[in-house]
Amino acid sequence: MTHVESPDGTRLPVRAVGPANASVTLVLAPGAGTSMSHPSLVHLQTAIAARGPRVVMFDFPYRARGRGAPDRMPVLVEAYRAVIDAVRSPPPARLFIGGRSMGGRVASHVAAAKTPVAGLVFLSFPLHPPGKPGIERAAHLQTIEAPMRFIQGTRDTFARWDLLERVLATLPTASLFAIPDADHSLHVPKRTGRTNDEVQAAIIDDITAWIG
Repeated sequence: MTHVESPDGTRLPVRAVGPANASVTLVLAPGAGTSMSHPSLVHLQTAIAARGPRVVMFDFPYRARGRGAPDRMPVLVEAYRAVIDAVRSPPPARLFIGGRSMGGRVASHVAAAKTPVAGLVFLSFPLHPPGKPGIERAAHLQTIEAPMRFIQGTRDTFARWDLLERVLATLPTASLFAIPDADHSLHVPKRTGRTNDEVQAAIIDDITAWIG
């Protein structure tokens, strides 16, 4: 699988790593400012797939067209659905979806629209824009019945920690993997005594264990 056609006619580049007959498939989308070719996402994909699951990544229409500004949410959601439809043939036993920042937010809207999935993985869920704290973006999460895993840094300017905790307290299917002092890119300062490579390894361990 190298391309999937989005409903808007854009050919979306898709990269799948791992056996097509894997019992678990994880679809991940990149954040607004990156593509599936970002080194950290490539490493994440290959490392998780090396442990058994099939991991699929793709680019949204605006990125495939070489543009910098993201499409409107309905276009992003339909593109994500097109990739899911392609992944479901043949249907995996368990399908998880999610993504990095905006990619995870789009996945949440896909799930809120009742697309059946086994669970969602959010890497730095963008609860609000930097400097504009609020929880309006989380309203639709209440309608998601599938389990949700939030992987968040405590210094993420896109998710003020007290607001994130307030939201998670209202979501019975949500769980949290907190990374102390990590920012929106899930990077940690040297003073923590941890390296970014160690943090990414912990994230890979967490995702692999959580999707089972």
